[in-house]
Amino acid sequence: MTSQNQTQVKLTELIAPSFYNIHWDIVEHKHTHYKLSGGRGSTKSSFISLEIILGMMQDPQANAIAMRKVGRFLDESVFQQLIWAINALGASNDWKIRYSPLGLTYTPFGNKIIFRGADDPQKIKSVKLANGYFKYSWFEERAEFDGEEEERTILQSLMRGGSEYFVFYSWNPPKSMNNWVNQDALQTREDTLTHHSDYRTVPPEWLGEQFLIEAEALKETKPKAYEHEYLGIATGTGGQVFENVTVRAITAEELDRFDRIYHGLDFGFAADPAAYEKMHFDKARMRLFLFGEVYGPRLGNTKLAGKIRSLNPLNRLVTADSEDPRAIDALNELGLRVTGAKKGPGSVDFGMEFLSDEINEIIIDPRRCPNAAREFTNYELDRDKNGNFKGSYPDRDNHTIDAVRYALEDVMTARKAKIRNKKKYGFN
Repeated sequence: MTSQNQTQVKLTELIAPSFYNIHWDIVEHKHTHYKLSGGRGSTKSSFISLEIILGMMQDPQANAIAMRKVGRFLDESVFQQLIWAINALGASNDWKIRYSPLGLTYTPFGNKIIFRGADDPQKIKSVKLANGYFKYSWFEERAEFDGEEEERTILQSLMRGGSEYFVFYSWNPPKSMNNWVNQDALQTREDTLTHHSDYRTVPPEWLGEQFLIEAEALKETKPKAYEHEYLGIATGTGGQVFENVTVRAITAEELDRFDRIYHGLDFGFAADPAAYEKMHFDKARMRLFLFGEVYGPRLGNTKLAGKIRSLNPLNRLVTADSEDPRAIDALNELGLRVTGAKKGPGSVDFGMEFLSDEINEIIIDPRRCPNAAREFTNYELDRDKNGNFKGSYPDRDNHTIDAVRYALEDVMTARKAKIRNKKKYGFN
């Protein structure tokens, strides 16, 4: 440690045993690229944050950049994670924290950590440093990025003017083994170390009793989901996004019990169809039932309003695509109650992951919702020119899917807030 204000801390009290060898690999600079995948609670992000902070406190020329695909998620992830590492190392007196814009500065040397989102690549390309160079780069939640080409473009701007570099990648593997990030982990390069970890190699007291209870409960009830979420295993083999869909008739008895009804609307443009979906969300069992649909191209506002009214006789609030405020105003003038979805950066990815991962089962009645049944069962990721699945969701043949996302926007927002409140930075 370089400052008398820092508390002496044993790294074995902060780094899980599965990362001991990687720590020494970094000390000896045996590799440049460190690709660390794993399940929940594997502490890969904790390890990376500690290595970056330790390295910067030993090298006056070392600066770092931490990145997410969507910039608005930086504060609640890598920024807080690095602050955790500073505090865990007893070095808080030697670091200056800036919240707007996000930044961390090691005051004895003046070297910095900056934070950027790849949703605005120009901001990464235009980054300039007064002193030193970007010795450390961190791609957090790597699976969110669009592929190796995007990473290479970013690194070509960052890896200049220095003598040695460390590039860290951390991610929870997507379900599909064909996803580009899972395929990349199979590749070998002399300057790259690839590592996979899960919570079973972490001291139990670091994670807490409830974490272990939740893991064991999922293992018992949904072993495949347990393997994917907690062990970080790619349990799927193809590009199908929704592996939790059941297409079947919804019974009259089930319909009578539905009490949490939601309505969503995706407007049609030109030849694209408008899509309205009516659904029930079973929060206790995390099941979604689709049992009402309006779907078709060139539906005028009057005709669309009439069809929706027949499925929504109590005139419950409909959440619609906010990209067409004039259509929303027109439907409200016709007597419907329609509001625009809030959307925002990252809302598509979060919504798709909520529908595909958080919901245990999506039951679609094929007679009442034939187009939803078709779109949900056929929706797949695109492939890049090398045949690997891309990390982004294709914007086509997804009109009913978008309508469902809009309808459940408040449910997903509440779920996200709950996850955020429960999250303990340092062991993710």
